[in-house]
Amino acid sequence: MGISVFLKERKYPFLFALSVLFLCVTLLLLTNSTPTPLFLSSSDLHSSSSSQPHPSNPIASTAKNGAASGGEVAAVNISWELCPGPLAVDFIPCLDNFKAIKALTSRRHMEHRERHCPTPSPRCLVPLPSGYKVKVPWPKSRDMIWYHNVPHPKLVEYKKDQNWVRKSGDYLVFPGGGTQFKEGVTHYIEYIQKTLPTIKWGKNIRVILDVGCGVASFGGYLLDKNVITMSFAPKDEHEAQIQFALERGIPATLSVIGTQRLTFPDDAFDLLHCARCRVHWDADGGKPLLELNRVLRPGGFFIWSATPVYRHDNERDRQVWKSMVALTTAMCWKVVSKSVDSTGIGLVIYQKPESTSCYSERQQHDPPVCDPKDKKTSSWYVPLSRCLSQLPGYSWPASWPKRLISKPPSLSPEPESEEKFYKDTKVWSALVSNSYRNNPAIKWSSVRNVMDMNAGYGGFAAALIDLPLWVMNVIPVHVPDTLPIIFDRGLIGFYHDWCESLSTYPRTYDLLHSSFLFQSLSQRCDIVEVVVEMDRIVRPHGYVVIQDTMEMIDKLRLLLHSLQWSSTVHQGQFLIGQKGFWRPARGSSRS
Repeated sequence: MGISVFLKERKYPFLFALSVLFLCVTLLLLTNSTPTPLFLSSSDLHSSSSSQPHPSNPIASTAKNGAASGGEVAAVNISWELCPGPLAVDFIPCLDNFKAIKALTSRRHMEHRERHCPTPSPRCLVPLPSGYKVKVPWPKSRDMIWYHNVPHPKLVEYKKDQNWVRKSGDYLVFPGGGTQFKEGVTHYIEYIQKTLPTIKWGKNIRVILDVGCGVASFGGYLLDKNVITMSFAPKDEHEAQIQFALERGIPATLSVIGTQRLTFPDDAFDLLHCARCRVHWDADGGKPLLELNRVLRPGGFFIWSATPVYRHDNERDRQVWKSMVALTTAMCWKVVSKSVDSTGIGLVIYQKPESTSCYSERQQHDPPVCDPKDKKTSSWYVPLSRCLSQLPGYSWPASWPKRLISKPPSLSPEPESEEKFYKDTKVWSALVSNSYRNNPAIKWSSVRNVMDMNAGYGGFAAALIDLPLWVMNVIPVHVPDTLPIIFDRGLIGFYHDWCESLSTYPRTYDLLHSSFLFQSLSQRCDIVEVVVEMDRIVRPHGYVVIQDTMEMIDKLRLLLHSLQWSSTVHQGQFLIGQKGFWRPARGSSRS
């Protein structure tokens, strides 16, 4: 039928309507040239043609442009909420699960200070403290930090006579004092070496565990002597002591000797230290001290500075000392030094045996020697044992710094293991030099506290050893255990499951690093919750550096963008994200 017929039969209204419909369809097609909405499922991010998000996850995002080129960031539309309550600024999900803590049937062995992770993991964002600022840079931060970054005055008042910390204007100042450091921590460190010259800081003694560390001044001052200290204490009435330590730029973690193993491997530390750490070593048949024995390297030292060592004027101290003598004798620990300094503070230094000969010579085999199979058990949610851990069949590592690049004593004797170790060291040295350290997207002068989320042999940390920073090396519980090798190299770290929240305060790390972690992680838990946890840990202006596939990087970049992080992609495999100061308004916010 011709156009003239349409006009004659007055059918032009139909033509007009048809034209309008055609125009609308064309416009719709042109404006819908984006990919289908990307939805975040319970195990991963995936593309979907559905117009509604997965029912198990209310968070949806809509991408405008692919991020694979590292160009324009995908636009996302995700709802985030601030964590509720007056304690939200310091929220630690696995330590602040008050419902689980309230339901405990016992607190006798510090069960209430252990991990009790909520299910599912929270997806709220921790708010910033009022007046929060970019941290004080290292090394100035060792001695002073912004008060409003960790606004906790309780410890200032509680320890005012012991010179732990004091408030001075807008700062918290750390004079280097302590309960046992009456003339300062520097004097105390020198006193230890004079008491036992065998201890050579930064040479044969490189890796230390400080139990009940307070604000970690002992570990902080030992950094000058090339000693790296894992300082730990529980989250208890000594308000925010570990948060103070990490804000200062000193390695520290929240932990407690309760009913479960510490998250460190056997035979890890060269020296253990306790200055009035308030641990009842002989409790529960001696399990707390036997746990220290497990993580202490054969031939390593335990320094105990407490009133039972040098005061015998009350019955309680006498009984504690008597119990300690009986327990250490049964464990074959020998006293190598015991003294009192000019301030009246005393200490005793024990040494763990290097061979098992003493174990078999004991009249009473109590505590017993652990079953060999216990040594193969990872220290993650493992109950404490009342037994003496098996001694390894290898020697003490080389002196620092040679031990960093030497063959680790705990490395498998298989020939390919040594080749693999040296190759890994070489690869990481080149990668860090070529792709990370010279990258303008990272301001390394602002980076102090670093965490490697899946550290392998510790090659990333080793490649950064000459920078004024430290690296906490994490070995995920679902990968082969290489943490003993990391300690052999003179580095520190712990085990962790990234499907759970970390035992640290918010805003405590300047940079998180991972290498091909997220693919395996996304098969075990929700990647959204992992990113939320990373956002909790990283300080404003801090970074994530992620090496992964472009498919995974695109997914992670969408999530970071929804949190108002800036991000760039480099060489088709490195995602560098930087956190800002953005927090959603109370209620929720769409980014």
